[in-house]
Amino acid sequence: MARKKSSPVTDRSQIVPAPSIPQPITETIEKNYMPYVMSVIISRAIPEIDGLKPSHRKLLYTMYKMGLLTGERKKSSNVVGRTMQLHPHGDAAIYETMVRLTRGHDALLHPLVDSKGSFGKQYSSDMKYAAARYTEVKLDPICQELFGGIDKDAVEFVDNFDNTMKEPVLLPTTFPNVLVTPNTGIAVGMASNICSFNLAEICDGTIALLRNPKAGVDRILDLIKAPDFSGGGLIIYDREQMRKIYETGQGSVRIRARYKYDKDANCIDILQIPYSTSIEAILDSIAALVKENKVKEIADFRDEIDLNGFKLTLELRRGVDPDALMNRLYKLTPLEDSFKCNFNVLINSTPRQLGVVDILKEWISFRTECVRRELRFDLRKKSDRYHLLMALGKVLLDIDKAIRIIRRAETDEQVVTDLMAGFDIDQVQAEYIANIKLRNLNKKYMLNCVNEMNTLKSEIAELEEILADELKIRAHIATQLAEIKKKYGKPRQSQLIFAEDLPEVEDVENVVENYPVRLVLTREGYFKKITFKSLEGSARIGKDEQKVKDGDYIAQTVDAENKDNLLFFTDKCQVYRAAVADFENTKASAMGDFLNAYLKMDKDERPIYMRVQNTYPAGENMIFIFENGKGVRVPISAYETKGNRKRLTGAYSAASPIVGVLHEVEKDPMDLMLVSDAERAIVFKSSLIPVMSTRSANGVTLMSMGRREKKVAQVRTDFGDDKGYRKYKLPAMGVPLNDKNVGATQLSLDGEILR
Repeated sequence: MARKKSSPVTDRSQIVPAPSIPQPITETIEKNYMPYVMSVIISRAIPEIDGLKPSHRKLLYTMYKMGLLTGERKKSSNVVGRTMQLHPHGDAAIYETMVRLTRGHDALLHPLVDSKGSFGKQYSSDMKYAAARYTEVKLDPICQELFGGIDKDAVEFVDNFDNTMKEPVLLPTTFPNVLVTPNTGIAVGMASNICSFNLAEICDGTIALLRNPKAGVDRILDLIKAPDFSGGGLIIYDREQMRKIYETGQGSVRIRARYKYDKDANCIDILQIPYSTSIEAILDSIAALVKENKVKEIADFRDEIDLNGFKLTLELRRGVDPDALMNRLYKLTPLEDSFKCNFNVLINSTPRQLGVVDILKEWISFRTECVRRELRFDLRKKSDRYHLLMALGKVLLDIDKAIRIIRRAETDEQVVTDLMAGFDIDQVQAEYIANIKLRNLNKKYMLNCVNEMNTLKSEIAELEEILADELKIRAHIATQLAEIKKKYGKPRQSQLIFAEDLPEVEDVENVVENYPVRLVLTREGYFKKITFKSLEGSARIGKDEQKVKDGDYIAQTVDAENKDNLLFFTDKCQVYRAAVADFENTKASAMGDFLNAYLKMDKDERPIYMRVQNTYPAGENMIFIFENGKGVRVPISAYETKGNRKRLTGAYSAASPIVGVLHEVEKDPMDLMLVSDAERAIVFKSSLIPVMSTRSANGVTLMSMGRREKKVAQVRTDFGDDKGYRKYKLPAMGVPLNDKNVGATQLSLDGEILR
């Protein structure tokens, strides 16, 4: 009977979903995320004690197995393809790794790959490397020191990703490559940024630690003076900061460009730049300064990099002091930059942040074990050879007996057995004797064997003596380091200068051109900066009247200089800081800048008071008068902030709407008139208002309100006769205004915004 075909379910509501099993987030992180985190930390981003990441190590070992340590260069694409047998992460990633290690890229003090072709430059983000099919590479001679002893069981080997090959866990570097080759890596939750040091200095420092394991940081600082970068530059030396790096592995190193002045051409040639920046970043920064007229001494600038090396040229205008200009550019551009040190290193697959001294101690421990393994390998080989020669010595004492044993034997197996019994030797020795050719049984051969036995015996004794003595192993490592220093050591690329020797550099603000200006603030929050030259020109043609928006009016007019700083108090109890130079010059006939948008104020917020404030001395106060008749004085120092903070909240109390904001100098108190909405007034000295250290203090009552009064409506600093209004004690009741004072206008020349 035919089986009935089931029809598909068309109504999704009939589908019963599979029951979901909730998984706690902690379990998800532990099972799914943590393995990924550990893989990135251990197998990708953080270098190990040999100074290499897995990608570097796999690439270099592949080249070593290809015979590129001594052979001719091969196409990079060939090397990349072979490396994928150990590192299956794509040819592009492998080639980028190779590029950074090459001599042509100029990223390393001691390049590990000898290259031919275009590999870009470390100091440029725009100079790209050629495709792998065009370039050629081989291992640089210094790689002999990375692989020394690798064929003598110096390090452990493990299977590659598909178990078809063996690869080393680490390379048995004969010098502390971890501090000679710079490395940067970003893992999950941690990062590593290791700068390079001079090889000769590192060898000296390591030798000092080998001879005296208790040598302190000061001793190492004397030998390893500071980092050394392939791009050179001038390191601003700070011994205390350097001590912190050597002890903790964290800190920063300030580097500035090196230049020379060509008097004949009147130009500055920048020959070296900080390792942590690029020529494009410097050019963009200089271009911005020239465009904004912050640096007017430069007539032209250009990149003059050629086959002779790096050069950035700045053409100067006549009469410019090149040293003064460079000191300003150091502060304004990446011509002076910092290298942030973060020495995270994998030690036995565990990430640890170590200082320079601790890294050297860990390397000595690692290298000591490598040397022990090499010595044990040599000892094993020599012992095996000596073992065979011992048997040969026994046979040579009665060679005729050996020949009779061999002649009587009926099979090869019987030859070995009979030799073992006849001369009291083991099977390995018997196999060796049986395989000796008759032609070798001559007098010279026998004498050579005897001499070799004596030599092996003394070498074995020496190896056993070294293995049993930690000091001799350390001496052996020190000897290797001395030879490496002599063979590969170079003078420092980065020279040291001391901070106390540097000239005083004017602040960045002082670079701004200074000239007198008039500042205008309107009631609606429009701001103008007008030069006096523009004002004079407008007056000559009869167009000096300030243009404002319909319904708006000028609230403040202040004369200042372009280098001054401003405080803007707003109706939302906030203060905004700005520099006069931040605003573009405008004309009286323009509307100006809308401060709410320019200073990124809150919605519906508007400025109510503008103050030129460059310093915050004692004895100066801000006075705030509120609708409820209260007032307060706050020291101007309460508005001083550290750093470049642009906005300060809680500038004054929000308990009642603000009526007036004024500035006062304590030694010269001002007369104030408060006028209520019922046209009653009091006059008093500002010194009667108490000073509160807290900006948001509500203040004290200044004017007591009568039954018909609800609020203070005006604050005046210009009024007629104060007879009858003057109060010497606060709070006080208001006195009805006379006809003369009712018509008094509110003065805004001092800059106070009044309601």
